[in-house]
Amino acid sequence: MAHSVEMLGQECFDLKNKAIAHLHDYSFMDEIPTIDYSLLFSKDHNERAKSLEHLGKACQDFGCFYLINGVEERVVEGALKGISDYFELTNQEERSEYLKKNSMDRIRWYLRSDAGENRENLKIVTHPEYHCPSKPDSCKDAIGEYLKGMHEVELGLAKAISTTLGYEETYIEKEFKLEAGFDVATLNLYPPSLQSKGSTGLAEHTDPGFFVSLIQDVNGGLQVLSHQGNWITANIPRNTIFVGIGDHLEILTNGKYKSHIHQVILDNNEVKRISMATLHGPSLDTFVASAPGFINDSHPPTYRGMTYKESLELNGFDEIDVQSSLIQLQMPLSL
Repeated sequence: MAHSVEMLGQECFDLKNKAIAHLHDYSFMDEIPTIDYSLLFSKDHNERAKSLEHLGKACQDFGCFYLINGVEERVVEGALKGISDYFELTNQEERSEYLKKNSMDRIRWYLRSDAGENRENLKIVTHPEYHCPSKPDSCKDAIGEYLKGMHEVELGLAKAISTTLGYEETYIEKEFKLEAGFDVATLNLYPPSLQSKGSTGLAEHTDPGFFVSLIQDVNGGLQVLSHQGNWITANIPRNTIFVGIGDHLEILTNGKYKSHIHQVILDNNEVKRISMATLHGPSLDTFVASAPGFINDSHPPTYRGMTYKESLELNGFDEIDVQSSLIQLQMPLSL
């Protein structure tokens, strides 16, 4: 009995030490980390190493982060105005021209207002070929300029994240064939809470691909489920880009970097909210499976491999829908 009490005392001591350590480790705090894109490529070796370490912890502990100094503020503001102009300067009849026509749509409009979802959106395939409505004039060019800058950031983040994983800079870019990557942007218009038919703007989900980037005009609504199981309300500073890990980086790293679950809640929305979420994916023909470097006896392969196109269509959706199939790709646990 004395031995058991001694062991219990040691366990309590260990737990106390862990708790103290957690207070000094941001990964246990419910605050989404901020990454300065410019510092990831600093000429100061120590500064760059520290920034890359911070990025690696953000990817592993949160699956998401705020990105500053990525795309110019002027360009972000221009894109948000272009999105606003699209919804303000066109009528619903004009927008309904882009209702689903076939599985190969490259522009698709969508409107839903019920207890499970409240938003109007327009999905556009933006890479490797850019598609966008021609009206209004201010929309296509402004969004196109932002997406061009964001593609450069995507390639830069691929280099930086590859480094945090212990690989050469070109690792992710080559594995995902990002120069031919399939990217889809979703232009969202969320109503104020008083006009919605429920509190849910968009139900909880993860996103396929390498990562998702988000810009918005006002704060409110986006919530992220931390890897510790707590819902965090995202407070995205103006002209800051929210970046969240996608399903296919989780698959490639065999769960080392996990995609993040998120949702949009409208309870506190006093005004309408404009946002654009861009899913940056591998090329459609890229076969994505867990890489050998992330598999060992302690970490057997967790996901089935298949092409990006196959995974997007796995649940009966079209490519442009960019819906997650992560749960279906998980292998059954061996007994």
